[in-house]
Amino acid sequence: MAEEQKAKAKAEQAKGKAKEAVGRAVGNERLEAEGRTEQAKGDARQAKEKTKDVFRH
Repeated sequence: MAEEQKAKAKAEQAKGKAKEAVGRAVGNERLEAEGRTEQAKGDARQAKEKTKDVFRH
């Protein structure tokens, strides 16, 4: 389960980074902001999983 969540976090970060880049390229501030938000969600999910790992070991 933890590996699945880590993979989700990485995917969310990558998707957000791509959205942000596309938004920047086409001048769409909303898309750029959505990308940053998705990256932040991925970062938060990854931090949560790392914290869980610390307490498991």
